[in-house]
Amino acid sequence: MLNLKSAISNKKILESYLIFKKKFISLKKKIFIVGVSGGPDSLALVALSKMFCSEKKVKFYYVLVDHGIRANSGKEALQVKALLKKYSINLHILKNKIKVKNNIQSKARQIRYDLLKRFAKKKNINYILTGHHSDDQVETFLIRLSRGSGIQGLSSMKIFTNLSKGIILFRPLLDQKKKDLIYISKKFFTKVFKDPSNKNKKFLRTKIRSLTNVLEKSGIHHDQIIKSINNIASSNNVLNDYIIKTYKNNVRVKKKEILIDYKKLSLEAFEIQLKVISKSITLLSNSYYPPRSKKISDLIKKLNKAEDKKFTLSRCIIERSKNFISIKKEVNI
Repeated sequence: MLNLKSAISNKKILESYLIFKKKFISLKKKIFIVGVSGGPDSLALVALSKMFCSEKKVKFYYVLVDHGIRANSGKEALQVKALLKKYSINLHILKNKIKVKNNIQSKARQIRYDLLKRFAKKKNINYILTGHHSDDQVETFLIRLSRGSGIQGLSSMKIFTNLSKGIILFRPLLDQKKKDLIYISKKFFTKVFKDPSNKNKKFLRTKIRSLTNVLEKSGIHHDQIIKSINNIASSNNVLNDYIIKTYKNNVRVKKKEILIDYKKLSLEAFEIQLKVISKSITLLSNSYYPPRSKKISDLIKKLNKAEDKKFTLSRCIIERSKNFISIKKEVNI
């Protein structure tokens, strides 16, 4: 593996490293988790983090989640572990024991974050790093555009996202391109591992990935889409400030229940109502992803038509009683 001194002599790697290092300026923590998959993105993240270790007194735990969905996943995880061991990197493998039969990509993602959060809590670590990059950002934008997402969805991924209380998802490569990360991986490691599901056309993200090539040929370039995402994100920040203020004025959070003053909230624009209720459900259900906007929109319409009725969404029970909405966790019997 290239060390910091030899890497600096490579202008392309140095440029990526300086962008990576800059993301840590505001962080006071000295211990982090790096989510590893074995693909070029995550291996570039491993390489850059190891360079950072040789310059700063920080520690990284390298963790791979074996979803167990594909027959050879366990074998592949051990191959990644063996590769990193050659470079004196210890890889922790977390095995998933939950069977996933449908909605595979979404559930696999949720399982991955749940296992990483558990590991983070055990080690008392606040930040989990992933290898999401600007190509992922464009794909996410197009996926959400295809679903009719609003301003929040179209602002796509952020550098920092709260996974749960005290644990933050950290994406330090968001403004770097995949081709540059592939270059770093090839320079640092002898091989990378490819996930065959990335070529499976039954998944929407795979279809969108093919679409980006068509868009490039049509003159709609990567950097133009990123510029639009950043503009939308800027507008979304203004909206979020108002949503936070509205949330504080209309929502009471208890240990097992969230109570919303719907009489006051209903005076706000529909989009604000949607975001406040969505935030409440996401908080109580402890989910990484909020419910789909359409589901919240349909729920609000139902709440407006009938009082004293119960509805379920995202493992929560939502009940309107006159001027208030009560949200509680659904009890499994």
